[in-house]
Amino acid sequence: MSNHMADVTIHIDENTDHAARERIQDTLRELPGVMAASSHDERPHLMVVEYDPERVDSRKLLDTVTATGVHAELIGL
Repeated sequence: MSNHMADVTIHIDENTDHAARERIQDTLRELPGVMAASSHDERPHLMVVEYDPERVDSRKLLDTVTATGVHAELIGL
């Protein structure tokens, strides 16, 4: 396992409910190298993902989110 860790914030354009965000987070957590994915009901458009950049890149994270059917972009790189 790598000692590297990075995080990225993903902005989801659509209004999503708590359950939809949980499904997206679960999908992200299944990726090799993703250590955590979280969002808060107070800021439903933002999701923070902690990951190992030696195992997965931020583009794969974004592609995984958009594959769930929402529009999104990376912020805070």
